[in-house]
Amino acid sequence: MLLVLSNDRRQILHCNVTTRPTAEWIARQLLQACGPDENSQYLTHDHEAIYVNRFRRQAKVLGIKEVITSPRSPWQNAYAERVIKSIRRECVDHVVALGGRHLKRILSQYVDHHNQTRTHLSLDKDALEGRKIQTKERGRIVSFGRVGGLHHECCRIAA
Repeated sequence: MLLVLSNDRRQILHCNVTTRPTAEWIARQLLQACGPDENSQYLTHDHEAIYVNRFRRQAKVLGIKEVITSPRSPWQNAYAERVIKSIRRECVDHVVALGGRHLKRILSQYVDHHNQTRTHLSLDKDALEGRKIQTKERGRIVSFGRVGGLHHECCRIAA
C-alpha cells in the first residue's frame, strides 16, 4: 500500500495498492497524487530501496524536495504511521480482501470516511473536510453505513 498524506490536516490525498511495487509504479503514484496542479513542496519517506532514480527524477520534475527519515525511525514520520495504524485497526483487520481490486475499493471507501466523516480529537472532534452543525429542526437522526458497514455516519434528514 502506498499512502500520500497531507501534513497540515492529516488528510489522505492518495492511496493505492499493488502486489508488486516497482519504481515506475511508485513514480506514477507520485504523479497522480502530487501532479503539476498540486502545491506539494516536500515528501517524507523512508529508506525503502524502491525510492531510487525513477522516483527521484519524478519528484524533481514536480519540484518536490525529498525528506528521508533515518533507518528504523518511524517516529520521524509519525502522522503517516498513525494513519496506517488507524487503517489497519479500523478497516483491514476486519475485512478479508478477495483480491487487489477489492482491497483498493475497501481502502478507497475508508479514505472517504477518514477525510469526510471520521472525527479527529485535534480538530475538536470535527472531520478533516469539516461538517455543518445539524440542528433539531433539520429532522430526525439517521445512520448510514460506511466502508461496507464497518463504520456509521449519523446525520439529520427531513422526514
